[in-house]
Amino acid sequence: MSDAVISGTRIETGSGGRGFLLRNPAAARLGVIVLALALWELAGHTVLDPNFLSPPSAILAAMPRVLGEPGVRNALVASFLELVTAFVLAVVLGLAVGLVVGLSGFARRATLPLVLLLYSIPQVTILPLFVLYFGIGAGSKIAFGVSHGIFPIILNVVAGVQSVEAAHLTAARSMGASRLQTIRRVVIPHTMPSLFTGLRLAMSATLLGVLLAELYVSTGGVGYYTRIFADSFDPPATFTLVAVLALMAVVLNEAVRIAERRASFWRMHR
Repeated sequence: MSDAVISGTRIETGSGGRGFLLRNPAAARLGVIVLALALWELAGHTVLDPNFLSPPSAILAAMPRVLGEPGVRNALVASFLELVTAFVLAVVLGLAVGLVVGLSGFARRATLPLVLLLYSIPQVTILPLFVLYFGIGAGSKIAFGVSHGIFPIILNVVAGVQSVEAAHLTAARSMGASRLQTIRRVVIPHTMPSLFTGLRLAMSATLLGVLLAELYVSTGGVGYYTRIFADSFDPPATFTLVAVLALMAVVLNEAVRIAERRASFWRMHR
């Protein structure tokens, strides 16, 4: 038997595969993914209708055919650029609005209910307005993605600003810090955990907004080809694009995680 010490407590773990998984979270996650794919593959050949839900082997076999089409490749690049642009705009605008609303009591009381009201409106119902103002090109998809991603950032930044202890603000002012220095040195560091929580939520919401715009009002992009493959009853091709969308989300989520680790290094050394 091998021993593991977690938070000062000795926990016995069995030697072999179980102990390895307990000591390696990445290996455990990989094991869960492999098990899920194996069960999906088995179900795809036994109980599931391949005309509606293809097994992973069929999806893998369809990837060269789908990704080999020039239109699909161009759509993937365009969708990724639109997603990144919408996400960056949502972060910049959401952080700015969140700080203004969070730092001013009057602004918070006057505008926060409106932000909550807008956030509660199903965004897909106002998609025609985005098409009317921005057309059916990349502008409407980026704007619709921003409309999905900005609200989680605003709400989380406001919550983070409100979590700053008044004693810290008083201490900064007593030491002669200006308002800008107080925001930079006190408010923003305390807001980081809430901000990155909002970024993770905003990333998924922005992807949803861009994809919805492509599904309904676009003649290009991943969403457009997903609708085309679904309407033509081609599940392997459809799931291939779904897998690519999932990969985009993983890449952006990993970028947010790395940024969080770099921006919050001081929390890890306290």
